[in-house]
Amino acid sequence: MPEWITSPAPVPYETALAAMEARVAGIRDGTAAEALWLLEHPPLYTAGTSARSEDLVDPDRFPVHDARRGGQYTYHGPGQRVVYTMLDVGARGRDVRAFVAALEAWVIDTLAEFGIRGEIRAGRVGVWVARPDKPPLPDGTPREDKIAAIGIRLRKWVSFHGLSINVEPDLGHFDGIVPCGITGHGVTSLVDLGLPVAMGDLDDALRRTMPAALARMGGGALP
Repeated sequence: MPEWITSPAPVPYETALAAMEARVAGIRDGTAAEALWLLEHPPLYTAGTSARSEDLVDPDRFPVHDARRGGQYTYHGPGQRVVYTMLDVGARGRDVRAFVAALEAWVIDTLAEFGIRGEIRAGRVGVWVARPDKPPLPDGTPREDKIAAIGIRLRKWVSFHGLSINVEPDLGHFDGIVPCGITGHGVTSLVDLGLPVAMGDLDDALRRTMPAALARMGGGALP
């Protein structure tokens, strides 16, 4: 099983990126174990490799970092659990789609621990929650809100970056970007959905559901 690392205080983005880079190099050369890093960041925006300049609505609101992961613009900040997944995808079958699908399923299984039905949508990255309590979109499409984002990078078949789940962030902070380039639908969190979930509760659920996620990644759990 990978090593679990939990940071109790918000970690600056540059610090986290340097630590991930070092860990990935260690995993690649056999001097470090796989790791799952649970942390929060100070308020910031990250730009993925597909980010469009017009989706950065308020560029002066928070620091903007070039993440070099897949995806577009994402917000990170207090009240959001970030999970950096430093795993050997090469030893797990070298199937990138299966790996990403396993991360999505991990989030969905974790949300189910709290009675939330998370879903994925073709053409829309991340995990979504239906909001029948909100008016539909102007074209009649039922409203759905995003509760989790996923964006990874591979270096020599070792993954880093990962996913984020909204526990109780300031949802207004997402207004400075078009999250993941998707308009119309909104953003939600566990607390916004009426669930008094603390960060530790989510961490416990992530740990309980991780073995099934590893099995889906191809090759099963590593020794």
